[in-house]
Amino acid sequence: MATTTGDGGSMRYGFAIDQRTCIGCHACTVACKTEHEVPVGQFRTWVKYVESGTFPSTTRDFGVMRCNHCTDAPCVKICPTKALFIRDDGIVDFDNSRCIGCKSCMQGCPYDAIYIDENTHTAAKCNFCAHRIDAGLEPACVVVCPTHSIWVGDLDDPESGISRLINTNPVTVRAPEQQTGPNVFYLGADRAVLDPLAAPVDESYIFSRPDAHRAEVSAQLPTDPVSKARTTLNTPHPRPWGWRVTTYLWTKAVAAGAMMLAALAHLLGLELGTVGDVVAPVVGLAGAAVTGVLLVWDLKRPERFLFIFLKPNPSSWLFWGAAVLAIASGLFFAWLVFGLLGMDAVLTALAVPTAIAAALLAGYTAFLFGQAEGRDLWQSPLLFWHLLVQALMVGSAPLVLAAAALGGVDDAGRNLLVGTLAAATVAHVVMVLLEYLGRHSTRNSGAAAHLVLHGRYTRTFWLGGIGLAVVGAVLAGLGWTGPLLAAVAGGLVVQAALLAYESVFVRAAQDVPLS
Repeated sequence: MATTTGDGGSMRYGFAIDQRTCIGCHACTVACKTEHEVPVGQFRTWVKYVESGTFPSTTRDFGVMRCNHCTDAPCVKICPTKALFIRDDGIVDFDNSRCIGCKSCMQGCPYDAIYIDENTHTAAKCNFCAHRIDAGLEPACVVVCPTHSIWVGDLDDPESGISRLINTNPVTVRAPEQQTGPNVFYLGADRAVLDPLAAPVDESYIFSRPDAHRAEVSAQLPTDPVSKARTTLNTPHPRPWGWRVTTYLWTKAVAAGAMMLAALAHLLGLELGTVGDVVAPVVGLAGAAVTGVLLVWDLKRPERFLFIFLKPNPSSWLFWGAAVLAIASGLFFAWLVFGLLGMDAVLTALAVPTAIAAALLAGYTAFLFGQAEGRDLWQSPLLFWHLLVQALMVGSAPLVLAAAALGGVDDAGRNLLVGTLAAATVAHVVMVLLEYLGRHSTRNSGAAAHLVLHGRYTRTFWLGGIGLAVVGAVLAGLGWTGPLLAAVAGGLVVQAALLAYESVFVRAAQDVPLS
């Protein structure tokens, strides 16, 4: 899509990088760091080295890596506060005064182009030296390149130098399968330079050592047996999201599942007593509160968390997720109040909106992860339904525990709680196995699944994620027809099973290199 300028014409700035003439001198990197005062160890543009073959018959290829200023930029869509935006001239720029440091843009970018600036604790990336463009100057990297390997200009002007260059020569782009419309075009770039899975990181870089995380992951990725391509210089790209996101997936699942069951029981006319009217909303409120704390805690600028509501981006599922969390919390609180007052008729009236809010609380992450276009493992069409199943699995457990401790639940209510625990746990195991043992649509997701099934996460996945879930399902089945304490034990076991699985799910997707 072309953008429109004030005079009614169209303009779309882009880069063309001629790797046929690039000598890998790093002048572009140094100029960029100087122009933007980029902290040591962080980069807006950098030069990647890839070596192929076996000594003495080896070759070295270079690749200049940076933001691709995508026409359909996923970082702009996922940013909850519009800190990232597309200018009228097609440049993807950022406003760090709006950034809350949620790191979602880093997950949305398929090119590893965004980092969290160590000085400002906000997102940063190549912005095409927009301030220089506005002053009629070229970007700093273009000015210093000694071999004129970096071209810039208006891609929508067929007479511009960059348009003539890319229209008269074969060009390639990075990650074309992501369909982001990248506006950085490469001439003469080796496939192993542009495809991060074609050249895993070598044991050592030529000037330094790779960061421990990248080296460990790359050691478990396959190397091309013919080219023997390996990356011998690159920049570190740590996982943006860690244990807080893993834990948040669990806490909101517990909250949502408990309230879905309480609402369902009212709609079916089943008697859960205090368990459904009081315990369930207490669990829901506690889970929602811990979820909110974890989400704010994970921000690099937590003091700006209200920007999600004050400066919202309606295209971002991080914004909608925050709205769902707030609405669901309000309904859970109302349920608790009317439950304590014994107003069953009001609870029945609240049942449908509460069930919907709880389901959205459990499942909105599927849409958020769907906007994380750099993480193919998270793009499963089953994810929304899987999150609902997980919520019922772990959310039923505290209600089973409360039923055993407090009583007041009739046989039909008990069957609902224990049956849901058993059935949801079995469904969870089946969905996980289908997802990981089935065919994967991209090499990126296939590489992540390989790390899960045969790599660094094998033990946690099979023993924790699958093994504990199977044990939990068996115990829940025993408690369905036998002593309720068996189901209580099963409910405790599945909590650990889900945490183990989510830990693998969140980390493995982020382990696959994007640059």
